[in-house]
Amino acid sequence: MKGKYYSRLIKVMIFIIDFWLINLAFLVTRKIGPPSTLSMDQFSALFLIFGLIWIIAGFFNKIYRVETTSLLRTISINIFSTFFIHVLIIGTILITVPLFKVSLNFLLSIYILSGIFIIGFRILFKLILKYYQFTKFDQRKVVIIGASGSGSALFQYFIANESAGYHFVGFFDDSTDQPQPLKEKIIGSLNTTDIKNFCIKENIGEIYFALPFKYQELLQDISKFADDNFIYFRIAPDFSALHSDSGNVFLINSVPVITTRKEPLGISINANLKRIFDILFSGSVILFLFPFVIPLIGLSIRLNSPGPIFFKQLRPGKKNKLFDCYKFRTMLVNNNSELQATKNDSRITKVGAFLRKTNLDELPQFFNVLLGNMSVVGPRPNMVSQLEEYSKTIENYKVRHFVTPGITGYAQVNGFRGETREIELMQKRVQYDVQYIENWSLALDMKIIFQTVWNMIKGEKNAY
Repeated sequence: MKGKYYSRLIKVMIFIIDFWLINLAFLVTRKIGPPSTLSMDQFSALFLIFGLIWIIAGFFNKIYRVETTSLLRTISINIFSTFFIHVLIIGTILITVPLFKVSLNFLLSIYILSGIFIIGFRILFKLILKYYQFTKFDQRKVVIIGASGSGSALFQYFIANESAGYHFVGFFDDSTDQPQPLKEKIIGSLNTTDIKNFCIKENIGEIYFALPFKYQELLQDISKFADDNFIYFRIAPDFSALHSDSGNVFLINSVPVITTRKEPLGISINANLKRIFDILFSGSVILFLFPFVIPLIGLSIRLNSPGPIFFKQLRPGKKNKLFDCYKFRTMLVNNNSELQATKNDSRITKVGAFLRKTNLDELPQFFNVLLGNMSVVGPRPNMVSQLEEYSKTIENYKVRHFVTPGITGYAQVNGFRGETREIELMQKRVQYDVQYIENWSLALDMKIIFQTVWNMIKGEKNAY
């Protein structure tokens, strides 16, 4: 499809221009900026690392998605998020790799110039797109047969992507119960003669058939008419009764297959990427943090109350498989481990209250991550009793068990943690967990990790 071809071409063009603009920022800084002790080889190596990390971080933050046409959203959210991640990675490299000795002023000049060049280019690019859209250059007129289901979704796409070469003209549909915005766009009925006459008169370039397959006779008639008049004919059958808006359609040997929801972690490369990240992240925490933290926390627990340092409990994991979930013990030894902690719970020790408030009680779960029964980020594993209770009363509760549970999760950083006395609180958790599953990306995992660390520093009112 032409729009998709343009999108791919523009994506490649934009990240090539970004790379060139970063190169320009380096050259200008070296020429007129603060002095640097870097040799030419070191300067070139730093530029390559700087540029490549920008491109990779940009892809994770989707700054090269052409369909994201809002200038404010593109600049304020995606690009600044990319700059934030980029600064963290570059800062880590400069601290840990002694090869690059760069002054703060030199690095700041590069970032300021890169920001000015990249944001300036985005503004210019948006203005060019607006002009391109206004002049309707190379735009192909399209009509849609069928105004509901896939027809409505196509309409929304064409309206949002006129700059990709589409000029939506209207619907052909017999239905009279369409919402007002769609009803206003209906230009004719499903009468074959009316459709053909209109398409010839208005020089229509593409016809989209968005009705169920029960309209077989109409489909065949319009298909032959389109071939005879050199009009592109596309079939987008209405499967809206079979799947949700969050589903996906993909091809297996040219056979369209529909999923009921987006499943990014159902793709092997994504699942493997997440697992590699989990191993590297948990391994780093265990090697560099645990030798100092575990003896200190362990001693505090033993001095505060008698009993073991660690606590383990069976929790349901991916596909409801039970595993031993490890934590630092935060309560007095008791026989009510399946009873959820409440505010001012008499079982919680003073040290335990601090560990819960700062999330430090979850640190031993990095061993669970290495073992593979947990992930750094994912839906929090509830107790077995909660699984049995909520799976009967909350819609989509079991969906959260499609993926490996996490030490921290999307629901937790959005404030839904701690006691769930009301069913509505657990419903909200499930809602956020399903959103995470359907919208997973490595960038989202990084965002949740950063938010978790920040919440640990400032403390959380629902952590007890």
